[in-house]
Amino acid sequence: MTDAVEVVLTGPPEFIDRYCRQLVDDRLIACAQVAQIQSTYRWQGEVETDPEARAAMHTIRGNVQAITQRTRDEHPYDVPCILVLPIQDGNPAYLEWIAASVVTTSASLGD
Repeated sequence: MTDAVEVVLTGPPEFIDRYCRQLVDDRLIACAQVAQIQSTYRWQGEVETDPEARAAMHTIRGNVQAITQRTRDEHPYDVPCILVLPIQDGNPAYLEWIAASVVTTSASLGD
């Protein structure tokens, strides 16, 4: 078991690109892999299809609450997709790199 998690976020491509860069700059995430996708969903009784971006962000469990709250505050959607997936195992060197690349939430918020 590891402390690493993958946070999945979707949204408008221009927002996702800028937002992921900010989270890396602020050391809340180690990296983000961003892919262009097409989403089909039901919203307010209508079926919609829109281009979006999907980010797979790697971080540690201790930063999830700060990332979730910040996303709720800054995301342009009323109900953004934020999913947290546990990372059970992986390349030990990569998992160590994730941990070394981020700061814990309290440190990143200046506490």
